[in-house]
Amino acid sequence: MTELNVDHARRAIVDHTRRLAESATAAGPGTAVPTTPKWTVADLVGHLGQAQHWVAEIIERRVTDPTQLPTELAVPPTDPRQWQGWLSESAQRVANACSDDALDAPVFNAAGDGRSGTRFWLSSMLNEAVVHGFDAAAAAGRPAEVDADIAAALISNHFTMLTSPTWALQRPESARAIQGTGQTLHWLATDTTDAWFVERRPDGATWQPGTQQADVTVSGPAQSLLLTLTRRLPLANTTTDGDITLARHWLDNTAHASN
Repeated sequence: MTELNVDHARRAIVDHTRRLAESATAAGPGTAVPTTPKWTVADLVGHLGQAQHWVAEIIERRVTDPTQLPTELAVPPTDPRQWQGWLSESAQRVANACSDDALDAPVFNAAGDGRSGTRFWLSSMLNEAVVHGFDAAAAAGRPAEVDADIAAALISNHFTMLTSPTWALQRPESARAIQGTGQTLHWLATDTTDAWFVERRPDGATWQPGTQQADVTVSGPAQSLLLTLTRRLPLANTTTDGDITLARHWLDNTAHASN
């Protein structure tokens, strides 16, 4: 199973944020984002920059109490010509905040799982830059590429989030929908050695790395799997073997709030 390489992740946050800024500038502020229809490109830029500054402050201050989380958001520039500089600053700030010294420091973990807070936020901010970078590229009509190891690590993060204590608390309708009676889904990357096995149990969905026989297997390059799981690409972009209705049901019921 591909583990998230911290150095690569920090560089990727900066790189994918830069790509997002370039695509956003090319598309223009009022352009609708086809993969997130309720958002314009300006919304996308504001969301990412604000999230990066907000998370950086959490880590910098070593916030452990959720009642002490930052209450003010950074203000995005109104002039699109300033987007690249503003996003470069926010990306570098959050990458720097996720320093080696901070990785295992006491920091609030919004997922409530076993990861340190900084490691949780590093994965979260990487996911934001990569997935929303794809959104911006789609708005600009540009291609988007994600390294296979980054995509694979983000798939693991995706399943970790969907099966976390916080998901059940904040998205109970999704957590209930992906319960089951033993139905199984297998997600297989064809360009890495990674695979993810999901079981829908009466007490909730679980996942584990590895290959097992399942009711449905969805396979494809790690980038395609990530973008399908995050509902940026249709299921038809992958290869499905078995009960496709199980895969469709999973995707229909695992959207994040900002999708």
